[in-house]
Order: sequence, then C-alpha cells, then structure tokens
Amino acid sequence: MRVGVYVDAYNLYYGGRGMCGRGTAGWRWLDIRSLAAAVVGQRVDWPGATLSRVVYCTARIDATTNASGHRDQDIYLKALVAAGSVDHIEYGKYVYRVKQAPLAVKDSHGRPQLVAPQWPIMVQNGGAPCSSAVFMASFANREEKGSDVNVAAHLLIDVLSQAVDAAVVISNDSDLSFPLREARKKVPVGLVNPSRNYLAGDLRGTRTDGVGRHWWRQLTPQDFTNHQLSDPVGKYARPVDW
Repeated sequence: MRVGVYVDAYNLYYGGRGMCGRGTAGWRWLDIRSLAAAVVGQRVDWPGATLSRVVYCTARIDATTNASGHRDQDIYLKALVAAGSVDHIEYGKYVYRVKQAPLAVKDSHGRPQLVAPQWPIMVQNGGAPCSSAVFMASFANREEKGSDVNVAAHLLIDVLSQAVDAAVVISNDSDLSFPLREARKKVPVGLVNPSRNYLAGDLRGTRTDGVGRHWWRQLTPQDFTNHQLSDPVGKYARPVDW
C-alpha cells in the first residue's frame, strides 16, 4: 500500500506550539517522515503500508518583517530536504493587509463578544449615552495563504491519478472538508489533528465512508519531541532554542 502524506505546515506548527509551548525547545526540529511513518505504522488495518510521498505545504516568512524567523525557517526547510524528510515542498505566501473589525473580547467559551460602550469610556449621540454603539479597530493583519489549497490539490491529484493507494492528511483546517470527502471515495484516508483542539466538525466522517478503512488521530506533545531530525543535518544545524 503506497501512502501519500500531505502536511499543512502552518496548522502543524501552531498545533505544536499550542501543545508544547512557544518558549519550549525540543519540538520544532520535526522529522515529518519519521512522525508520519510512526503514525501509519500503528495502523493494523493498513497492512504493508509504506510512505511513498511526503508533501509539505508552507509559506516563507518575510525577511523584512521577521529576519530571525525567516532565517530559522530557511534552515529548517533545507534540513528537511537534505534529510529526505519530505519529497516535495509546495509554497504559498504570507499576505499583509490593514483590516478593520469590531472590538471584541472572548466569552467563557472562547467566542468573540463585542465590546459595548460603558463608563469610563462612553459614546454619546447628541449628548445622550449610546450603549448600542460598536467600537471599530484598524489593525495590521498577517495571513498565510495557499497551504490548505495546496494540500487539497496535491491530495486529489495523487488520489485521482492513482499515484497513491492511501492518504494521510496532517491538518485541522475545516476548509479541507470537501477534498477529504472526495478522497475517501477512492482510497482509505487517515486524518491527523496536530492541535490540542477538538477535531473540526466538518472534517468528521465515518470509518466506512466510500472505500472505508479511514481513521482519525490527534497528536500529543510526545509525537513532536520523539520525532526530531538529527542535529546537524549535513551543514544545517538546529536553530538556537529550537
């Protein structure tokens, strides 16, 4: 069974950071192939499964706004290729825009709750307090674009061209709902949630959908720390504090 692995690097990174801690070392220098092989190797319902293709979808950090982040990421991407940890890197991009949105805080369930005017800061309309006013904020927004689309494209191309017999997708992005449903009609699909959050509802299905033998798994902090690249990988050394 030839298995293709399709990684949403943005989702994987922030999932790992949420579980392991932003200031914690020992999880970022992740060996993608080793992690995927260990996860697939746990599946007794996928006998003879071997990784034939690992596709890593990411976007390069802008050096002008984050020079150290760009440098560390560049070292890591080169180390992934040098180690044979991935077979292909597909690049999206970061988009920087100024956006406007209502001012909000989180409620008890983490959902946005709009901030209403109240003393000592109050909005007035003709001298009368206006408690129904909405505060608007203008803010700089950095948004990663393309990784989810690239994951979906590579997944469906490989499945429909019969380049793989099964697929593993590492992401918890609900935008992948449709390509996952279509892929499950053709091949068994494993979905790996890289975050501590609940699996996105749109990504759920059943084991018997389509051709069947599908599965779902959530990563743990140990999955990150137990599957690290060697240091160094050739001439590429792990960045400090990684």
